[in-house]
Amino acid sequence: MLASLCLGLVVVAGYFAYPAFPVAASSSAMRSQGLIQSLMEGLAESSAYIPFWAMLCAVLYSLISMILILYYFEKTQSPEILFIGFFIFSMSFEFMRIVIPFRMIFSFPAEYLVTASRVLVFGRHFGLFSLFAASVYAAGLDSQNQYNISSVLVLVALVIALNVPIDSLIWDSTFMLWNGYRSMFSMLELGILIVLMATFFISAYTRDSVSYVFIGIGALLMLAGRNMLINSDTLVALITGVVILITGSLLICEKLHKEYLWL
Repeated sequence: MLASLCLGLVVVAGYFAYPAFPVAASSSAMRSQGLIQSLMEGLAESSAYIPFWAMLCAVLYSLISMILILYYFEKTQSPEILFIGFFIFSMSFEFMRIVIPFRMIFSFPAEYLVTASRVLVFGRHFGLFSLFAASVYAAGLDSQNQYNISSVLVLVALVIALNVPIDSLIWDSTFMLWNGYRSMFSMLELGILIVLMATFFISAYTRDSVSYVFIGIGALLMLAGRNMLINSDTLVALITGVVILITGSLLICEKLHKEYLWL
């Protein structure tokens, strides 16, 4: 329901704000920094409209993926899938970026930009921590603690979102407001990626199941695809990010379903 609401908001807000995207893009202070963006520096010009399609793709991915997870895992209970679902749902928060071009049409206080950016920061970190939690459950954490772990994830992401400094006057080419500690958060994301990959591989060894090797690869692809998609301001980055994100999601869900179907 929440993902559907986010999709509706993207469509409605995009209908009104679409003409203002070039104005918002021309006021951006920097290019976004992503895996493909860094490689394509100077090779491809950014497009003002690509961020809108990236938001739409992110929300559509979230909605469709959650429906498929509900359908395929309704009778196949997996403690990891709840947190995989949290990660997928967190992509719905990307619609918050549309607030910047929307403000070009309807003038409203800059505080709303900061609030939307904090919601976006919360969503991105909540998704990252959720994927990490899924790897911990794969390593053998007691599934009875799901409520407590979920509460901790929400609390940690909320503390980060409420305390990170945000400048309402500076944004990048994807309409993400500038926020402090970017280098530190990038290192955190890299550290979590390394740990969750190692945890899934350890799970493959301890459970004597090659499926968890593929699940670890799927998690890597999901994070890489998300990074490309949310930072895309060119068509190449957008398409590549969507393809890699979907591939990683399918790989994780297929292997998890196969693993628990035979338990």
